[in-house]
Amino acid sequence: MSTIPKKGINATTPLVPEPATVVAVIQETPAIRTYRLVFDDPALMAAFMFAPGQIGLISIFGAGESTFAISSPPSQKDYIQFSVMRTGAVTSAIHELAEGDRVALRAPLGCAFPVDSWKEKDVIIAGGGIGMAPLRSLLMHLLDNRGDFGRIQAFYGARTPADLCYAEDRAAWEARADVDFIAAIDAAHPDWSGRVGLLPGVLEEEQPPAAGAVAVICGPPVMIKFTLQSLERLGFGDQQIFTTLERRMKCGIGLCGRCNVGPKYVCTDGPVFTLDELRRLPAEL
Repeated sequence: MSTIPKKGINATTPLVPEPATVVAVIQETPAIRTYRLVFDDPALMAAFMFAPGQIGLISIFGAGESTFAISSPPSQKDYIQFSVMRTGAVTSAIHELAEGDRVALRAPLGCAFPVDSWKEKDVIIAGGGIGMAPLRSLLMHLLDNRGDFGRIQAFYGARTPADLCYAEDRAAWEARADVDFIAAIDAAHPDWSGRVGLLPGVLEEEQPPAAGAVAVICGPPVMIKFTLQSLERLGFGDQQIFTTLERRMKCGIGLCGRCNVGPKYVCTDGPVFTLDELRRLPAEL
């Protein structure tokens, strides 16, 4: 049975979308924008709580709804942040939003990273592209509670410099002495003076020790595939490795059945899973 905490701190009724307003839009990359939302009900906003790894479901009238990882940390009480890559009808409609526009939001949904069980452990984070969104929430939470954890190493990779999100955050993380943060791009680029190389290779070059550590990965499937192989070569066991499958979530509460994988529903049993849990599921993943 999973030890990952399930939802239960929801400030809203899961079936009822709550009106929310866009208070900021940030262009991260040509295809990714970050949106900061605030519930229109001040009491609801004040009561809102979540944990890193949980998601929100944004509804756009006339376009539909879709799930996105919450990318802000729980300590951020002024807004709820989501990063959205333009990939289809709903995300294209979201990309048309401007400051002051209104949406509907159901959040938080799903389970969270079991950070309480990671206390005193080293934490390795590996994100690729838009996969850094849930990991941003996690990393900022770890840094907000820095004394509870051992060494923190964070790796973020993308194809080109223009594909990297969170420029201000990256600069802040690189400047901190209490976290080892490395951003890398796949191949040399005239606008880049940092690390070059595919993320799995960069991870292996840094050789994070597996003893007393956990690793969290999120990104494109091919990046996850080869990063898992790198972690295994470094000695990480299946119960030490965590990932999130929020992209497979549909209704968010396990009613539609479209996110089931074998006996599991990503909505209610996830989206956070250990590699050990995933290996027990059908090979369709």
